Order: sequence, then structure tokens, then C-alpha cells
Amino acid sequence: MAPSDGEVGRYSDKYFVKTRTIVERFGDCRVTYAVFMRRPVVFTPRLAVEWLQRVLAERGTEAEIDLLHAEGDWVGAGEPLLYITGPFRHLVDLETIFLQRLGPACVAAYNAYTMATDLPYVAFLAMDARHCAGAEMAEMMAYAASVGSARARRETGAKGFIGNATDATAHYFGQPTGLGTMPHALIGYAGSTVRAAEMFHETFPDDPLYVLVDYFGREITDALEVCRRFPELAAQGRLGVRLDTHGGRFIEGLDVAASYAVLERHVPHAIRTYRTHEELSWLTGTGVTAAAIYHMREQLDAAGFDKVKIIASSGFGPSKCKLMASVRAPIDIIGTGSYLPERWTETYATADIIAYNGEYRVKVGREFLFPAHRARSGA
Repeated sequence: MAPSDGEVGRYSDKYFVKTRTIVERFGDCRVTYAVFMRRPVVFTPRLAVEWLQRVLAERGTEAEIDLLHAEGDWVGAGEPLLYITGPFRHLVDLETIFLQRLGPACVAAYNAYTMATDLPYVAFLAMDARHCAGAEMAEMMAYAASVGSARARRETGAKGFIGNATDATAHYFGQPTGLGTMPHALIGYAGSTVRAAEMFHETFPDDPLYVLVDYFGREITDALEVCRRFPELAAQGRLGVRLDTHGGRFIEGLDVAASYAVLERHVPHAIRTYRTHEELSWLTGTGVTAAAIYHMREQLDAAGFDKVKIIASSGFGPSKCKLMASVRAPIDIIGTGSYLPERWTETYATADIIAYNGEYRVKVGREFLFPAHRARSGA
């Protein structure tokens, strides 16, 4: 999913391509690149490094790649991520594509890690594919989610990301295929939420049945009707209702006052502390809020469907997940593409050459990229 050697020239910054031509004319040298980012990240080098090694092999050469951190490690702002040493003529025009495949994945992994760590009791489903700019980005984002999630599992025992939405990248999560049940379009096609659930279960009887319940604006009514239609699946924990109510309306049975009342019953501290306007909107506003999730759990339990899962989606990025964690929202699964970097400028990785034929030299202000032993000696 990335350019081959023959395509590099079309996708690389022109000044790198021209520099390669100049170096070929005046003589090659051995250089060392230092790669870093300007913000904390979770290190996700695999796709970038594999691409670099593949293209160098196509060119009949190789480079020394010194990874300064293990995959999944936390790396601080400005800390070198890796050093690459090799022939200048073969490395200079690869920088553009290499950095494209490194920076965004490191930031997405950081976001996935924080979300999974904040909500360790929730399983996440990566639904980013539709938000990605093509298959290459989709691969990077799936890989990133898997790396950030693995770190969260190691550190906190979090459930983390259990799968994603496409077959092509399911292997990053140890799955043979993508996961998912139904879009809103199937509800519209079926004409009712219950009928869509029947169609899905008849076609995929061995799959868990997770049903969207917001299409007709009757989240509670339709959720309970589906549960009553499939009582055995409900009792087995193989039935779930997905809340995806958009921000233009409250879920069935709620308004601002009722939302406050729900939270008062379950997590009174949630509304007795300072909240930003955005946090308040996630607590008691429209759409998929903490109050909406507690309200759904309350209604399901009261009807005897305590094993039915709640799947939440719609804007669940790092900040919203942290808010949900603070009120212990009763979510079983979160479907999200919102771990993708929100500010793309934060994803920019940078590479500087720090040595030419073994002589350390870098533009003024970037001396921090020198290896630690070189910095200590001052040589």
C-alpha cells in the first residue's frame, strides 16, 4: 500500500529528488538521519521501517536502522525516535514517504492508548476506515490502534481495541475478518428496527446481534422490542443495542431536566463539580451522552435484560472517553474512528541529517538530536 522504488520520484518532495541527482554527480557519502516528533507519542515504526527496507532492497542497497525505542514505547517531545545510517543518494529521496508513514501512526497510537487506558473495562472497535484518506492511511490507523491498545493492555489490563471494521486490516487485532453488524441503511431498507434485526440474525445466525436503535428516534422502545424478540440471545449476552443518536436530538425519554435526574440517581458527583461547556454537553446534552447511556442501562435492567450490551458511538475521542471514565458510564463497547489525530499538524515527523561520513554536523538548534555519548563528550 505504498510507492515502490520506481514510483518514489513522483511522490517525494522535489528538492529531495534534485538533491539525489546532485549527489550522484558529485559523489556519495554515508549519512545518519535522526527522526523525531514535536509532541509525545507512542512509537509505531513498523510500517515506515518495512517500507524503507523494501525500497532499499529494490535498489540493491541497505541501511542501518537504529530504533531507539521498542514498538509501543512512550516517547517524549523532541526525543529522537530512530537513527538511519546509509548512502545519501539512496536515502535522501525517501524521507517524504518515510515520514508520512511514521508520524500520523505515532499520534493515533497515543490517542488509542489513552482512550483504552481511561476506559479499561470497555472494548473498542476501530471504525476509522470511512474517515481515512484511502487504503494506505486506513492501514496506518489500524496498525496504530493495535499498538496503542496493546500498550494499554500491558499496563492496565484494559480490554482495548478488539477489532476493526474491515477485513484488510483485521489481522492487526488478531481477527480473521472485520467486525460489525448493520448500518442505518439496513434499518431503512427493512422498514423497522426489529425486522432489520431479524434479517441480520437469519443471515448471520452465529454472529452476535448488535442492533442500531436510533433510526426512528425510539431508542428505548425499539431496544426493548428487539430484546423481547430475541430473549435467548439477550440472556446469553449475545445481543447488544448500539446508541448512535446524533447531536440534534435527545434520545427517547430524555431532555435536559431528565438527563440531570438520571445522573443524580447514578452518579450525583458528575454534576456537582466544575465542567466545561463541552463536558456538560457530553453529560446531559443531546446525542450519545453519559445520561443517555445510563438511561438505556436503567431501562434494559428494569425490563430484565441486564445481560444485553450497550455499544456507544458518535464522537468518542480521547476527551469524551476521559469524561465517560470519570462517571463510570456503563458502556460495553465503543465504536470509534475518533482516535485519528484531530490536529494534523501534530502528526508531522521530522528528519535531520546529523552526520556526514562520520562527522557530526547539523543545523544550529538541532544539536539535541546527536547521540547521547556525542552530546556528553561535546566532540
